[in-house]
Amino acid sequence: MTQTTPPAIPVRGKIKLGQFLKLAGLVEDGGEARIAIQSGDVRVNGRVETRRGHHLEDADAVSVELPGAVVTAVVEIVADDA
Repeated sequence: MTQTTPPAIPVRGKIKLGQFLKLAGLVEDGGEARIAIQSGDVRVNGRVETRRGHHLEDADAVSVELPGAVVTAVVEIVADDA
């Protein structure tokens, strides 16, 4: 079985869980993000997270349990170019 490294999604500044799910393409829209989070289908670093407004940190692994698969992406905080 081949294990793949989840993609790192670059983020500038702070981001909430619901926003990250959409940005990373783990869900299609905010409604789907809300349902997935409230249903307990979303994990942050292996723990179920039910707060859509949960602030993510650099290197957090976010997983969504979908029918037949689990998809994961990793938060990569990038510095703002000033």
